[in-house]
Amino acid sequence: MSRLDSKAVLQGRRSRHSITLILGITVSLVCMAGMLVYLWLLALAGGAAAGIDGATGFVVALVAAVIPAGILVPLILMLDRLEPEPGWVLFFAFVWGAGVAVVAALLLNTWGFAAITVPLFGQEVGDFLGTSAVAPLVEESAKGVVLLILLWRRRNEIDTFTDGVVYAGMVATGFAFTENILYFLSAFFDGTLVATFAIRGIVAPFGHPLYTAMIGIGVAYAAMRPGFLRLLAPVAGWVLAVLLHGMWNASTYFGWTGLGLAYLVLFAVLVGVLALAAHDRRGQVQAIAHYLPPYIPTGLVTPADISMLSTLKGRRQAREWAARNAGSKGREAMREYQLAATELALLHKKLDAGLRREDWKVRRDAFLALMHVSRDAFLGRLPQPVAPGWAERPTDSGFLRRADFAHVIAQARAQQEYSPRHGR
Repeated sequence: MSRLDSKAVLQGRRSRHSITLILGITVSLVCMAGMLVYLWLLALAGGAAAGIDGATGFVVALVAAVIPAGILVPLILMLDRLEPEPGWVLFFAFVWGAGVAVVAALLLNTWGFAAITVPLFGQEVGDFLGTSAVAPLVEESAKGVVLLILLWRRRNEIDTFTDGVVYAGMVATGFAFTENILYFLSAFFDGTLVATFAIRGIVAPFGHPLYTAMIGIGVAYAAMRPGFLRLLAPVAGWVLAVLLHGMWNASTYFGWTGLGLAYLVLFAVLVGVLALAAHDRRGQVQAIAHYLPPYIPTGLVTPADISMLSTLKGRRQAREWAARNAGSKGREAMREYQLAATELALLHKKLDAGLRREDWKVRRDAFLALMHVSRDAFLGRLPQPVAPGWAERPTDSGFLRRADFAHVIAQARAQQEYSPRHGR
C-alpha cells in the first residue's frame, strides 16, 4: 500500500515489532505447551489407574474446553468494534492466561494448600480457605500481571474502559480454557463430565472474565486519567476481582442456594460491564463528532464521512464499497482509515482529559498521513470520483484524488466563513 507502517501508526509506536510482545508470546506459548503436556500425562496416568483410555479423556476434555472459549472470545471482541485492539496484543493476553498464569497458579495454589491453609487450619477448613481465599488471590494476581505489562508497554492502546475489559476478558478466557481441561478431565474419570460442563461451560462460563474485568477497568482508569487516583485504580480493581472470585468459590460450599446468590451478583456485574461498554461507545461516537470536524479543511474527512465513522453499519458499508474499488487491499485500507480517524479523535479526547504528551502532534500527523495513504489505496483505479453510499455527491466525501481536493476544501472554508444573519 505504501511505505508507511500502518500498524506502527495505529499502535502509537515507531515500529510494529515489539521485543516485549515477541518475548511475552514466546514464554506464554512455552508455558501453555508445558501445561498441555502435563495434562496429557495426567490423563494417561488417570486412565491407567481407572482402567479407562486416558487419551480419549484428554481429547474429550480439550474439545469441551474449546467450546466455551470459542463462544466467549467473539463475544468479548464484539464489545469494542468501533476501535478494535491489535490482534497480536490480544493473542498475547490470551496465551499469557492459558500459559504463564495457569502455571503460576498451579504451583502457588499447590504450595499454599500444602504449606499454609491445611497445616494451620486442618483439612476441612484449610480446603475452604484455600479455595475461597488463596486461589482467588493467586489467580487474579497471575492474570493481572499481564494487564500491568500492557499498561506499561501499550498504554496508547487503552483508550476506553472497554479496552481494559477486552484485554482482561482475553487473559481470563485463556486461563479458563486451560483450567477447564483439568476440571473436565477429572470429571471424565469421575463420571460427572456432563454436570461439570453444564456449570463451567453453560451456566457460568463468564466467571473468570468478569473477575479480571475489574482489574481491566482499574488499569484503563490509570491509562486514561491523570492524578494520584490512577495509581490506586489497578489495586482497587484487583481487590474487587479477588472478592468476586472468592465469593463464587465460597458459594460452592453452600449448595444451590449459595450458587444462586453468587450467580445473581455476577449477573449484576455483567450488566454493569455491558452498560459501561455501551457508555464508552457513545463516548467514542461523541469524540468523532466533536474532534474530527476541524480536520474537514484537510480534505481527508467531510461531514458525510464523520457520519459514516459514527456507526458500525456505516463502517461496514464503507469497507464493502472500498472492496468493490480495490479488492481485499481496498477493504483493509478502509479499515485502517477508519481506525486512524477514530484514534485521532480519541487522541484529542485524552488531551482534553489532561493526558498531554510531548509527541502528540507527531501522533496526530501520523494518523493524518495514514488516512491519506489509505484513501489512495481504496480508491483503486476509479477513473473519476464516485459518490459512496453514504454521500449524495462525490464532493460530499473526502475520498477523492488530489486533483479533486479543491472542491472539498473550498466548500469547507465557505461553510466556516459563512455566519448567518437576520435569521438566515
